[in-house]
Amino acid sequence: MEEKKHVMMSDNKKQWIKIIRANLTPPSLRDNSADVDRLISWIKKELGTKDVEMDFSFVRKIPGLLRKHQYRLKPVLYKKQSSWDLIDILSPQENETIFGLAMDLGTTTIVLRLLDLMKGDLKDEISFNNPQIEIGQDILTRIHYAGQEGGLERLQGIVIDRLNREISGLIQKHGIGRDSIVGMVGAGNTTMTHLFLGLDPFSICREPYAPAINSPGQIKAKKLGIEINPGAPILMLPSVGSYFGGDLIAGILASGINNQEEVSILVDVGTNAEVVIGNRDWLMACAGAAGPALEGGVAGMGMMAGPGVINMVNISPDTRELSIKTIGDNPPMGICGSGLIDLVAQLFLAGMIDLRGKFAPKNCNDYMRNIDGIKHFVVVRSQESATGKPLTLSQPEIDSLMRSKAAMYTILTTITNTAGIAWKEISNFYIAGTFGLYIDPKSAITIGMIPDLPLTTYKPLGNTSLAGAQKVLMSSDTRNEAKNIRDRITYIELNVNQEFMNNFSAAKFIPHTDRGLFPSVREYTF
Repeated sequence: MEEKKHVMMSDNKKQWIKIIRANLTPPSLRDNSADVDRLISWIKKELGTKDVEMDFSFVRKIPGLLRKHQYRLKPVLYKKQSSWDLIDILSPQENETIFGLAMDLGTTTIVLRLLDLMKGDLKDEISFNNPQIEIGQDILTRIHYAGQEGGLERLQGIVIDRLNREISGLIQKHGIGRDSIVGMVGAGNTTMTHLFLGLDPFSICREPYAPAINSPGQIKAKKLGIEINPGAPILMLPSVGSYFGGDLIAGILASGINNQEEVSILVDVGTNAEVVIGNRDWLMACAGAAGPALEGGVAGMGMMAGPGVINMVNISPDTRELSIKTIGDNPPMGICGSGLIDLVAQLFLAGMIDLRGKFAPKNCNDYMRNIDGIKHFVVVRSQESATGKPLTLSQPEIDSLMRSKAAMYTILTTITNTAGIAWKEISNFYIAGTFGLYIDPKSAITIGMIPDLPLTTYKPLGNTSLAGAQKVLMSSDTRNEAKNIRDRITYIELNVNQEFMNNFSAAKFIPHTDRGLFPSVREYTF
């Protein structure tokens, strides 16, 4: 299933970044008000605002521009809280189209969308590795590196440099002017947002887990070194806490649970497993360390979803013969999180692992290998592998997945118990990210990672971080809603939650120590 890329028609009345046509009456002896005052007065009347701000550099340009173009100009502005700020002044002959960028600032991958702000059209989408990976794959490594001399500056600099190269590529590809990109909205976790803005992330991972800032507001591109229009606003969506970032605010906006009457859950599995529950009346959220393992990060053959990566596994219950499917049907080179969950679920249903996740060698036929004293299950033999080496799953890797799936289920039960919501009251269970696009809910239920709900309850959403950023870019109403969500959400800190620790051990079995919670799961009888 491919992610749907929604294109939103632009509503000029709801835009917070817009271009207007100013046709001014030239000065006369009866009306000899100053040039800048004349333009500002016209903008105030056109936009219905009491306050318009501009850099002094525009004050120097306006008199000459007005006379050159016979008092006809195209101001480009963006709305702050109660005022409008001038981004640029275009001549009447210039192309009227203006563009904006939506960004998913991921720990591993950055995705950019180029959008026509006038029509609402999606012009292009590109993705590339976050260059901070060269410093550290995980957030904690980057936080520690930021504390070294010059570390924070380097972490920020390499991301800005890579963004500028990618933006230049978009500009050349579509033949647009750099100054015509007049705004950018990004969504990322709290640490990524701090590093992008050059803010010290030191306290994010230390008690009492207090970020430097949750709502950074709008910053002009020239201050961050983003090579688009210097006056363009850069808006990073607000965070709620150290482990609840703007990417999840974007996810709430993309899923729409904040506007629904029924109660829904949104899960975004990335660096952490982030969960939101609620509806239009209330929202509650938490986050915990379960993500990397569920993305395939625990397995030596684990990979992010892509061509040649195993995303589906089936084992015949009668013959115990294994079959796989890869993305793009390419030769197998690794396995992603959804494939790993499929594999473990199938191993359990075929009796090849027990309820503790331990191998049952007598049932594993010739798939079992002992490598350096550790049991390995051969998923792909060397002659069938794209790497020329066998793809195997070891017992320690299954053990790690068991801990991660237990953490995921415990996160879900903790937040529903705190909210006083029973599983049967959940109308929609949204799963964000690439993980959501490929995961088989039936397999995730089988291993006890998610609750045993009707399969129709589970709905994949794709990249909600990017979709939410795009919605904010295109609409002032959505931008305001992002702030409202941030202000009204209740955040649970799992690091100090005793219920989480009490329930975690019970969830480390397949599917759970309480089999009554998973009536649809068939248990193999050994």
